[in-house]
Amino acid sequence: MLTVISPAKTLDFESPLPTEDFSQPGFLKESRQLIKELRELSPEDISSLMKISPALGELNHSRFMNWKTPFKPSNARPAVLAFKGDVYQGLSAEDFGKRDFDFAQKHLRILSGLYGLLRPLDLIQPYRLEMGTRFENSKGKDLYTFWDSKITEAVNESLKAVKSDTLVNLASNEYFKSIKKKELNGEIVTPVFKDQKNGQYKIISFYAKKARGLMSAYIIKNRVKTVEGLKDFDWEGYRYQPDQSSAGELVFTRKEIA
Repeated sequence: MLTVISPAKTLDFESPLPTEDFSQPGFLKESRQLIKELRELSPEDISSLMKISPALGELNHSRFMNWKTPFKPSNARPAVLAFKGDVYQGLSAEDFGKRDFDFAQKHLRILSGLYGLLRPLDLIQPYRLEMGTRFENSKGKDLYTFWDSKITEAVNESLKAVKSDTLVNLASNEYFKSIKKKELNGEIVTPVFKDQKNGQYKIISFYAKKARGLMSAYIIKNRVKTVEGLKDFDWEGYRYQPDQSSAGELVFTRKEIA
């Protein structure tokens, strides 16, 4: 199986690294092109485009201007250890051992507006560019047009490398839209996480995001390679619900947290 997750807005480039291993992103040529075009924007343009504060507009303008290759451990950081947020809180990659990183490098991918598709240990420099940003560029009206089929082709290559036809979708809708389903050489399985609140089970964003990270970690730590293996996921109180699930959607619920 291959699993895909989303990146995070919050970044950490300060904490000690648990591994010295790293790799290079596969789409640096495309990233350079995007950076070249993003540098034409003023801080005010960036704030307007991304709907962020002036301070964040200034910060990301500075990030784009300072972005440079080659990527080295002295100026970049492995993606899975650079992103911080609800998903990555659940993933807890800082606790991985070497075998965990090795398995993740083969079986986990991170979708990215700037980098396209990342392996966990691919080096990145700080940025903010959400996939859904309507950034008009040399290839079209937005980032989905910019990436076109390239991300899907890379996912297909990764599926072939692990000799699987199952893609586990633990990404948000915004990011998973970058994968063209009709061109995918595999079946998509999407785990859905529902938490009980006031007697009803519903998707609660914070918990669902963390659960996606938890399941990603579960797959890595337990070397899960089958859909049946996913159904045994029971971390932090979640339980698989066969009567609510289908072949393409696995539903997990958790009783209300006291």
